[in-house]
Amino acid sequence: MTPQLLLITFLVYTILLFLVTYITSKKASNRSYFIGNKNSPWFIVAYGMIGTLLSGVTFMSVPGQVGSRNFAYLMVVFGYFAGYAIIANVLIPLYYRLNLTSIYTYLKVRFGNSSYKTGSFFFILSRSLGAAFRMFLVINVLQIFIFKQWNMPFPITVLIFISLIILYTLKGGIKTIIWTDTLQTTFMLLALIITIFIISNQLNLNLFELIEKVWDSPKSKIFVTDWHSEWHFLKQFLSGVFIAIVMTGLDQEMMQKNLSIKNVKNAKKNIYTFSFAIVIVNIIFLFLGAALLMYAEKFSVQIPALSDELFPVIAIHHLGWFSGLVFFIGLISAAFPSADGALTSLTTSFTMDILGYSGEGNKQIPIYKRKIIHIAFAFLLFAIITIFQKINDRAIIENIFSVAGYTYGPLLGLYAFGLFTKKSVVDKWVPIVAVVSPVICFFLSRYSKELFWGYKFGFELLIINGLITFLGLYLLSIKKKKS
Repeated sequence: MTPQLLLITFLVYTILLFLVTYITSKKASNRSYFIGNKNSPWFIVAYGMIGTLLSGVTFMSVPGQVGSRNFAYLMVVFGYFAGYAIIANVLIPLYYRLNLTSIYTYLKVRFGNSSYKTGSFFFILSRSLGAAFRMFLVINVLQIFIFKQWNMPFPITVLIFISLIILYTLKGGIKTIIWTDTLQTTFMLLALIITIFIISNQLNLNLFELIEKVWDSPKSKIFVTDWHSEWHFLKQFLSGVFIAIVMTGLDQEMMQKNLSIKNVKNAKKNIYTFSFAIVIVNIIFLFLGAALLMYAEKFSVQIPALSDELFPVIAIHHLGWFSGLVFFIGLISAAFPSADGALTSLTTSFTMDILGYSGEGNKQIPIYKRKIIHIAFAFLLFAIITIFQKINDRAIIENIFSVAGYTYGPLLGLYAFGLFTKKSVVDKWVPIVAVVSPVICFFLSRYSKELFWGYKFGFELLIINGLITFLGLYLLSIKKKKS
């Protein structure tokens, strides 16, 4: 598997993306950039969102974690399913009823301008960090297997990747992304299935025999019953519920695609469809992780110290050139959706929520200004990725969920208070509550073993963060004025 072949594959795939971009971005406007002219087919959005939600993180981190966590992650996935049901029946109807483009406008309607800006700020922070972590995973593979051979510095590799993302998202926005995501989801799923068949063949097992062997192995264990463990099954399930709510339902990138659908009925169909698909695809990724470990055991392959490297090492160095090529195509297919959607949603949120422009009408932003903001966020991601490369020492998926626990918690508290109480708040003090809550959570997490008899916080820290924000808002609450 030569670096030249991988580079040619990357370039061919990128050219294909640009072709789709050219076709879908004709007559592009602010309205098509922000909400896809409100005519996106719901089934296309649902299919494309599979790739967006999974990303390169799922592609590499989920199979890699099976070695140390078995199938415990599956409880998080089941939690996702419950969380998506809440999104479909609570948040989607709300967003359509208010005819929102930026979902954080709800906070302005419900509480006031300071709450609105606070919600948008925490989304921008969350999405910038999360997108950078996801992009890092893929760019690092490009660096190791392609550009390192030519002594290319890591920051230059980052710059090349981000420049390509800028070029194919700058004009079309959401209208382009829903179609490029469809292309990318297809390649990612094909790579997953083909790799499983290759491993099955090399283990001299048919698919059903491999499924039976994985099911009978200790790696298929789902339930962790030690309540001290951060992977306790109930903690994982509840974490999954709230991770889905905040990282999809309260996330501008995810909801911007939903809001490009014509009506609420079809938007709900989109949510239900991809929620079923996400569960099934994650099960297949966990199955792949167990199969990779069986292969490593049979052929005495050394397990990499960093779990994220298990899949690429075996696929590229041990399964043959075709498997390596399939893996590489699947990885870049999983990577692009998380990068392109992030840039578009960050641009949307900053343009509307922070600067006060709209997508259409008298207050719409000049297109050249929108493009400047788009490029500025691309360089912010560049900075985060280059810094993160120097300090990362664990699975990316754990980094993403850990950061989400701190940055999405205030959003969870704000929306919960708005939806489930009739109280208003002293709006100017909301930013302080939103900042204090993650700080408290940081100290709770750091000293949890000493404070709570050996208990260790996991992803459920997100729930605690949201609850602290909710209580802080309650202390600031006043009787809501009648409209």
